[in-house]
Amino acid sequence: MSPTAPSTVVIVPGMRDHVTEHWQTILAGKLADARILPPLQEGRLNRDAQVAALDKTLSEISGPVVLVAHSAGVMTTVHWARQHRRPVKGALLATPPDFETPLPEGYPSPEVLRENGWTPTPRSPLPFPSIVAASTNDPLAAFDRVTELARAWGNRLVDLGAVGHLNPASGYGEWPRAEEFVRELG
Repeated sequence: MSPTAPSTVVIVPGMRDHVTEHWQTILAGKLADARILPPLQEGRLNRDAQVAALDKTLSEISGPVVLVAHSAGVMTTVHWARQHRRPVKGALLATPPDFETPLPEGYPSPEVLRENGWTPTPRSPLPFPSIVAASTNDPLAAFDRVTELARAWGNRLVDLGAVGHLNPASGYGEWPRAEEFVRELG
């Protein structure tokens, strides 16, 4: 493998269905070598199933990898990193949710998340460089909680300002800064 081999970007979405207007989907369409972790048909709320799906996708890739995770995909990524040691060049971890506090109505309760293995949230340093992109008004996580997680994971924290949950409901389809962060990491 050449030291200048391009990185494969693996998109790790949250627990949502495929959304064509989501910045991750748009980003994947712009990159020459990107793969999107497909949503699970069964066990969508199960942490072990999500981690296994990510590990399977990564096992099919040779060469350098950059992970681009959003929302619950960030939690999948940090749980995967605790259990596996496949080399990763870097990770963009955008708007991680706080699964240890109650989420807004319509989202799983802390009890359901605990029963499905999501909590406690890992707080050990990640074995690869990463950027946590955080919103100051994310309805799924207070900025100070995300700051604590970024510090525990050994990440660089980027304050995005008031961008909600950085999804189509918050006005984000295309997010050009994602491309900048991917170039920086990979």
